[in-house]
Amino acid sequence: QVQLAESGGGLAQSGGSLRLSCVASGRIQGIIDMAWYRQAPGKERELVATMNLSGTKNYADSVKGRFAISRDNPKKTAYLQMNNLTPEDTATYYCNGRIIVSGDVRVREFWGQGTAVTVSS
Repeated sequence: QVQLAESGGGLAQSGGSLRLSCVASGRIQGIIDMAWYRQAPGKERELVATMNLSGTKNYADSVKGRFAISRDNPKKTAYLQMNNLTPEDTATYYCNGRIIVSGDVRVREFWGQGTAVTVSS
């Protein structure tokens, strides 16, 4: 019904930047919230940033001032601009969307497959 596809991961040096993208496709009536999570090896998945339909943004303390989430609603795309990367940012980054599927009234949660980010020191 709905797919989320991330891209933009890869290898960066400490202090570098990467920009992740997440494109939502399928039978979408509306996208309420979009968020980025990450999961480092051996750790639990954690919330990185969220952005709701009205544009309100929230960030994990560990990325405040370095990461920026944005959305292009007509393109059904979310972005995560990551600056001043550190090795501690190494993780698989997952896109999350709270979406209303066409023909339904419920808000459902969908996940992408993840994109790996590796930051070398």
